[in-house]
Amino acid sequence: MSKKVSAIILAGGKSSRMGQDKAMISVDGAPLLLRVYQVAVACADSVYVVTPWQERYEDLLPVGCQFIREVPFEGSNNAGSPLVGFARALVEVSTEWVLLLACDLPNLQVKVLQGWIEGLENSRAEAIAVLAKHEKGWEPLCGFYRKSCLLGLNKYISEGGRSFQQWLDQNTVDVLPDSSTDMFFNCNTPEDLRRRLL
Repeated sequence: MSKKVSAIILAGGKSSRMGQDKAMISVDGAPLLLRVYQVAVACADSVYVVTPWQERYEDLLPVGCQFIREVPFEGSNNAGSPLVGFARALVEVSTEWVLLLACDLPNLQVKVLQGWIEGLENSRAEAIAVLAKHEKGWEPLCGFYRKSCLLGLNKYISEGGRSFQQWLDQNTVDVLPDSSTDMFFNCNTPEDLRRRLL
């Protein structure tokens, strides 16, 4: 399969609800971050991991993994926002499309993602992203974004914006086909983890 996307993995959350670093939690014998990275590598030409804690994860991931250190946006104190981490990494990307993934998605499926990648060519020219949409809104941390959204994203952040949902609602977004899947299940709490491991 010809790959035509880059992947960005966000691993900057404080995992406060989990009580331990989600990226390091072992699921099916491998740390979550490594599992997500392996899926990303199978789908993308290049993979970037955005985190303030590169030293924590360096030994976890293969040599050659490209880390981007998460820092506050233009002098303000807002590191730790997924939106800011995404904007920081988007600068490094050279492909038209980016697969954005959170580090706590234990149910990712390479074939499903690859099918969605093949379908990106059918998206509307004005769409900045192709994402799943559920009752609560968009699924921003497992989906596809155009590199060209960076200008508008930086403007939104510089005006104080922090919400993926709010930003997406201000733009044209296409909906992923066949997105009723448990791939979007993420581990935020010990209870989530127990449900996944049952």
